[in-house]
Amino acid sequence: MSKLAHLLLVVAVLPLSVSMPVAAQEVGLSPTLANIKRTHTVRLGHREASPPFSYLDQANRPIGYSLDLCMAIVEEIGAEVEAANLRIDYVRVTPETRIPAVLNNKIDIECGATTASPDRARRVAFSPMIYVAGTKLMVPKGSAVSGITDLKGKTVVVTRGTTNERAIEIANNKFSLGLVVVATTDHEQSYQLLSGGKAHAFATDDILLYGLIARHGAQDRFEVVGEFLSYDPYGIMFRKNEPQLAAVVERTFRKLATNHDLMPLYQKWLMNRLPTGERLGVPISAELEYSFRKLDDSSQGTN
Repeated sequence: MSKLAHLLLVVAVLPLSVSMPVAAQEVGLSPTLANIKRTHTVRLGHREASPPFSYLDQANRPIGYSLDLCMAIVEEIGAEVEAANLRIDYVRVTPETRIPAVLNNKIDIECGATTASPDRARRVAFSPMIYVAGTKLMVPKGSAVSGITDLKGKTVVVTRGTTNERAIEIANNKFSLGLVVVATTDHEQSYQLLSGGKAHAFATDDILLYGLIARHGAQDRFEVVGEFLSYDPYGIMFRKNEPQLAAVVERTFRKLATNHDLMPLYQKWLMNRLPTGERLGVPISAELEYSFRKLDDSSQGTN
């Protein structure tokens, strides 16, 4: 073989040999899991004003029910990719940016208060159900508003990118209310508009309204009224079409259910006093309790 031919052979083989160790480490891993293994980092999308699911404590650290569930998923991911002590990169998202953040690979898992609606399920994937909520109204105490039909011709604030925005649109058309609908970028902004007298009601999931009232110590100022205007089962959101990642998430929830950790987590964030001092005292719904039990049953059935 000539020197030139030998040199060309070395150059052609070199990039392959350099890349082989990385490729070998990622054989069989889905894209998200392969990236986590490569970077040793999991990017968690979190919210700043969705207590008790995902919000900031007094030191501006992300905390909440959804964050605790996500940390259990991170632990299971570590076992799947054989990488202990994965780093966490917390990425702030809003109701409007959370789905694009998943779709555009800005985050790996969204730990918020996100409804697993059929429309969203066509674009992203969801964990088993973590809570069941529905759209209601926050109004000033003493207000004449006790339901959606009392808001005819009045101003309602919603948070952009939520299922509640659609629920109000449907109610507006159904009852010919002529509502003035104002959309903000996050629940805290919506709350502040109502608090400042710039809206007659704030419409979002009932549990988030209770959480905001407790967070602001506003029990004497505001109340939650009306019938449910939507059905909103929450889930942890992640990228679709990654069966291996979906299996890790499912396995996490089954382990939590089998170890009887799901109910204590619910009690910690929905019933007991929160780390930030508030207490919501919201008993678990029959539907969610049944869902938790079924996870335990399915796990036992696979042993």
